[in-house]
Amino acid sequence: MSSAITTSGAAQRSGGSSRKRRRSKYHRINWWLTAVIAVCSLTVLVPLYFTFATALKTPAEAGTFSLPTTWEWGNFVEAWNTVNYPRVALNSAIVTVGAVLLTLLTNTFVAYAVARNMDKRWFRFCYFFFIAAMFVPFTVIMLPIAKETGFLHLDNKIGLMILYMIFGLGTNLFIAVGFIRSIPISLEEAARVDGAGTWRIFWTIIFPLMGPINSTIAIITCLWAWNDFLLPLIMLSDSSDQTIPLAQYVFQSQFTANYPVAFSSYLMAMAPVLIVYVFAQKWVIGGVMRGAVK
Repeated sequence: MSSAITTSGAAQRSGGSSRKRRRSKYHRINWWLTAVIAVCSLTVLVPLYFTFATALKTPAEAGTFSLPTTWEWGNFVEAWNTVNYPRVALNSAIVTVGAVLLTLLTNTFVAYAVARNMDKRWFRFCYFFFIAAMFVPFTVIMLPIAKETGFLHLDNKIGLMILYMIFGLGTNLFIAVGFIRSIPISLEEAARVDGAGTWRIFWTIIFPLMGPINSTIAIITCLWAWNDFLLPLIMLSDSSDQTIPLAQYVFQSQFTANYPVAFSSYLMAMAPVLIVYVFAQKWVIGGVMRGAVK
């Protein structure tokens, strides 16, 4: 009896020591993760601080990490007038919103068609074709795209929206197909028994369930269309259609030495995206959580 009690006590002590070792190991891992996250965050915070500090300096003070001696808020006014910010911001907003809407309305339906027909050779070929297109460098097709859009008279904001929709198809298929295939097909079969067609099934059942994926696709497309420089540069032939990144190219020529004004313009271009995220973060996080517990 005493030997059994001794053995039980030894087992408890052994179990307690092993739990302590595991907790100590987890604490070490958490410490290292915290250190890695802190170091990685510096790669964002340091350039961001440098941008803010430079935007409020005089040209003579630009290039240093110190705080400005005098806060030159007039740099923002000069940048606003130089790039004609209201006009170019409106152009960027039109292109971005149009690209997001076109992408959500078309790419998600293509992903649905492919996901439900992966057993067919043609749809499987289309899936891998668009995935393979992601690895084609844009510089290879840049000149043909410019020539083709000019020939079709699509060298404007509408053509730019269409290209964002097409070039994002591979990434969006890769994201959405796996999610759609995880949706039980029994939901669609029940809807078909009630007389619903393919279009009604998609818009009333599949599309609402794709809320988390649609949020991801919308965010990716929004950031890409708002910040892109190369595609508008080769596409837009009318200067009145310039987007913000394209209008900011003036600082690389006429105002090469005036870095404070240039950095002020960059901050103003970044502000709308940050504002949108601040107001939309609860929907973004809510969509991710719904996708996690689906």
